[in-house]
Amino acid sequence: MSGGPTTEGHLGSSPAALAAARLLAEDVERLAAARRLSAVVGRSATLDRLADIACRLLGTASSHVSMLTDVHVVSGGTGLLGRGMGDSDPLPESLCTLAAVSEDGLAVSDSSLDERVRELPPVLAGEVGSYLGVPLQTEDGHVVGVLCVSDPQPRTWSELDLRMIRQLADSAIAELELSVLTDEYQANEVRFALAVEAAGIGSFDWDLTTGRLTWDQRLIELFGYEDGTFPETIEAFEARVHPDDLPKVTQLLDEAREAGGSFEMEYRIRLPRGDTRWVRARGRALTDETGRSTRLLGAAYDSTSVRESDARVARVLETMSAAFFSVDRDWRFTYVNAEAERLLGISRSQLLGQDVWKVFPATMSGGFDRGFRQALSSGEPVTFEAYYPAPLDRWYELRAWPSPDGLSVYFLDVTERRALQLQTERVAQRSALLAHVTTDLTGTLDAEEAGARLAQLVVPTLADWCLVTLVHREPGREELRDVGWWHVDPALRDTTAEYGQLRLDDLLDTSYLAQVLQTSEPAMLADGAAEKIAAVLKPGGRARDLLDRLTPSAGLVLPLSGRGRITGLISLFRGSGKAPFSDDDLDTAREVAARAGLALDNARLYAEQVRLAGDLQRSLLTAPPEPDHVQIVVRYEPAAETAQVGGDWYDAFLQPGGTTVLVIGDVVGHDSAATAAMGQLRGLLRGIVYSSGAGPAGALRGLDAAMQGLQVGTFATAVVARLEQTDEDRERGVSRVRWSNAGHPPPMVITAEGHVSALADGTADLLLGIDPGTERHEAEVLLEHGATLLLYTDGLVERRGQNLDEGLARLQSLLEELGPRPLDELCDELLTRLLPARSEDDVALVAVRLHPQDRPRPPEAGPKVVPPDIPNPLA
Repeated sequence: MSGGPTTEGHLGSSPAALAAARLLAEDVERLAAARRLSAVVGRSATLDRLADIACRLLGTASSHVSMLTDVHVVSGGTGLLGRGMGDSDPLPESLCTLAAVSEDGLAVSDSSLDERVRELPPVLAGEVGSYLGVPLQTEDGHVVGVLCVSDPQPRTWSELDLRMIRQLADSAIAELELSVLTDEYQANEVRFALAVEAAGIGSFDWDLTTGRLTWDQRLIELFGYEDGTFPETIEAFEARVHPDDLPKVTQLLDEAREAGGSFEMEYRIRLPRGDTRWVRARGRALTDETGRSTRLLGAAYDSTSVRESDARVARVLETMSAAFFSVDRDWRFTYVNAEAERLLGISRSQLLGQDVWKVFPATMSGGFDRGFRQALSSGEPVTFEAYYPAPLDRWYELRAWPSPDGLSVYFLDVTERRALQLQTERVAQRSALLAHVTTDLTGTLDAEEAGARLAQLVVPTLADWCLVTLVHREPGREELRDVGWWHVDPALRDTTAEYGQLRLDDLLDTSYLAQVLQTSEPAMLADGAAEKIAAVLKPGGRARDLLDRLTPSAGLVLPLSGRGRITGLISLFRGSGKAPFSDDDLDTAREVAARAGLALDNARLYAEQVRLAGDLQRSLLTAPPEPDHVQIVVRYEPAAETAQVGGDWYDAFLQPGGTTVLVIGDVVGHDSAATAAMGQLRGLLRGIVYSSGAGPAGALRGLDAAMQGLQVGTFATAVVARLEQTDEDRERGVSRVRWSNAGHPPPMVITAEGHVSALADGTADLLLGIDPGTERHEAEVLLEHGATLLLYTDGLVERRGQNLDEGLARLQSLLEELGPRPLDELCDELLTRLLPARSEDDVALVAVRLHPQDRPRPPEAGPKVVPPDIPNPLA
């Protein structure tokens, strides 16, 4: 798409767009500023990254940075719908034109309904259904472009969206200004190289392997050779050197070759006409990987007249747009050019002959001293940046070249460039902070974990140290609890943690936390922050002592609010000597607090759901009976990953005849429907077994039939076991376990001697709910008293990364180890050792221990509790 500077006669336009285009085209100074930045904008990949950040933060399909000269030009972006770098449109046909003339930018929720833009080509083409753009404005007030985001679909823009895109727009204009400064800096370097060439300096290259000596045209002329007559040998060079100087020259060259270092020399040469010239040369040896010198490179110039030579060098240096000075080996100024006078604010007459450290004492620190001395000691050029405090209060980029006479220094004032870089970095850091707060805190539904993460996220971008407080409100009561703390200095992290654990107990009712809770507004602590904080702490407490070590110079406390309620507080502090919080800091902190507050409120709601789900599940599972000499222990552990209840259940009850029935079951699914089905099946099975007196297989057949008849519509696995005992069994000290298994993991038995085995009589029968006509089998085993029977659901032995066989083997091995332990302890250890930290499945289990009947009932079996009018034998 192309266009020209005219603003009239566009079919795909609107009165508002035409008026905006005329306004932009008539601003001559604005056009000049936009063209200046457009000339270098193509050299910055940062604009694409900023557009991509805008796209991701605001969740849009596309984003781009536009430059507005006499046309609208795409200068960077992402998701550009087939458009590329440099594509242009006439100003009246672009939404960005309208955004550029609006101080607050342009926000369009539904472009097809907005008469300002609905006739523009991108809207008619269906590319833009919603649009948000803000102007890119230079420091002198000129609008040079627009940063915008858009979507094909309508969308409502929030105040947070507008604040985020404005922050990114600041980064975009900073990047453009930085590109201009960089371009000027590179031009200065080229001009300097050209100035050196204009001074008549020649170069040489001596290949030590082949012996070939190459001179440029300047050196050939300097040594009195005609074109094509220089034989390119070291002997041809030596033939021109004055005999009195040749030994010295030879020695210096030999030393450079042997040491692989640099050299500098001044010597005389004799020309064919008999006249003598002085030549000053400087060079360096290049070495291979073994350290052997392979080439000597360098430059030389005619130094016959010291005055003329000085004048020539002075002309080069004076015409440079960069500052330059030189010092001798005693650090005294020997030369200062005009630009250096201007930047340093002192005339050269006051500087020449003076000690650089005395005239500028701050150069002893801040990197100047280290850089200068490194150049002299290493004999190699050094480039570095350093800051000089007031009265200069400027940042400089310096290049220091060593020489036998001292040091030559070329430097530029890079204060503005560095400020733009720092601004870009700050905006990027804060944008990254907001993104991290959003992603990291939404990645957990644990409020305490979220609080701990938040404290580490905001340090050091917003503060040197931080405390995060959770607020728990109940009718008539409000509880505060610090859950997160962090310090930028590792040596003070333990101090910060201890302060966070103690400060709430020592806070008075007039504290800044109480103030923020009452007003819901941030509290700013600037001058005398440490004294103000100490004033609301109880005197003589440990918290005051810790505060003295943390030395806060500024503080900022904000509420963390979500869904209309304060869920927490964040306290930000800066250390001694740090600047107070700025308006930009406050804006960023507000956005962090808004996102964190919503995350904490989500965690609160999730915790309530988990608690309610657990309460519901446990309310459906009743306590077991306590028949004579039979100890029954039950456990239920809900899944940790979600707030959904599950379908696992256990049961233990007595039939009218006094036999003990044990049930373990698992309804397919992990949601409220599974829990509802579990409640139905548990109740049905209880009723069938109690009223009919059926055995395990009959009970499962009856449940299968009831599920079909009542249209329960689910599937489940289950094991039903019954403890039985005849008079003969009682005399022998044994009991019978009769069981039937409907697709469930097999029960485990620990004998009185400690042997562990699974109750698996062939293959388990079909699951419940599939075929009510399926045959159900029973099996029976005799257990000596002292044995333990364990029924459990599959969540105990099966999970991601561990199949059922591996889980059963682990369970059997653990039961062999834990078998002799008291039954409650055994169950708790099983859950602790077999379940992962955050289990994905709920778990139920029933453990039964048969105590010997020829001795009193043991205390750990509990009191003898059975329903009334039911016989109380073991079976």
